[in-house]
Amino acid sequence: MIPAAVDLESSFDRFIDAADTFIQNLAAIDVTALGIALGFYLAHLLARTRAWRNVLAAAYPRSKVSYARISAAYLIGAGLNSFIPARVGDAVKIFLAKRSITGSSYPAITSSFFVQSVFDTPVGILVLIYAITQGLLPEPPELPTIPAFELSFWADNPQLLIFTVTALGIAAVILFAVLARRVEEFWAKIKQGVVVLTDLGLYLRTVFLWQAVGWGLRFFALWFFLEAFGLDGSFENVLLVMSVVAVSTVLPFTPGGAGAQQALLVATLSGSSRAAVLSYSVGQQAAIALWTVILGFTSLVTVFRTANWRGLIRDAEADVDRQRGTEEGTTQRQGGSSEGGKS
Repeated sequence: MIPAAVDLESSFDRFIDAADTFIQNLAAIDVTALGIALGFYLAHLLARTRAWRNVLAAAYPRSKVSYARISAAYLIGAGLNSFIPARVGDAVKIFLAKRSITGSSYPAITSSFFVQSVFDTPVGILVLIYAITQGLLPEPPELPTIPAFELSFWADNPQLLIFTVTALGIAAVILFAVLARRVEEFWAKIKQGVVVLTDLGLYLRTVFLWQAVGWGLRFFALWFFLEAFGLDGSFENVLLVMSVVAVSTVLPFTPGGAGAQQALLVATLSGSSRAAVLSYSVGQQAAIALWTVILGFTSLVTVFRTANWRGLIRDAEADVDRQRGTEEGTTQRQGGSSEGGKS
């Protein structure tokens, strides 16, 4: 355990080293390219929120689903996730979306995210396959030599990786089975959140298309981020960055794969100095985090008319607890009625 702790600490040390390099190279940043990158990134987020809004509109055709409120909910969640761990922003995002749609439910709102994964997962896998087959990423045998604990640990312990993934899969199945037994209406609400998938034409026009646009906008955002920090904005480098982000955040030991991203980028971005790569890797993460916080806070003030984000988190937690209590009471009443009928 001591070597593991030392390696994990080194991941944080590499991130801090990269942050120092970034600060030293602030003057070299191309502000124009950075501004364009942030503009493309905002457009990317808005395209994704349009897709999500359309998923929810299909789930609740009789309710008004405001694009402004759903976009604001998405941006607020992204902003909170930038500086609060444990994906608290996702819970707030779901809470605000539910509050914005009359008659909506938490299971349906939550399951709506699955619809976006139908597009995102295959595309992400294709990007990763391309990077591997083109030699942009290290070969699997080389992963243990990459100075990133997240990568070397799993590469050195493939059996533990298989066990961990399998255990997570079994836990997910058990969770769904338990929920299905507790609340019969749960599955109906889950299906409601993904109902757009039952109409292929509607899905392609209102969700698939917007997600494709979002991926294109993200591609150009990363292109200009590379240019802003003095690296070559190219097709190969952008796909490499996309792949590195995906690899470094799979079962990470550090927030956002901090340390792993820097190690992978230094090892894979050819033709660039180590200082430039480190400056880029931290600078891009910092710029995106600050940008999403600004966008989220602006959305909170202008759309939901409050600046109390802490109160919003408390309201979300209280509403979830209240909803859980209501569902448990309903389940107990249904169970009692069933027993009474049998007797």
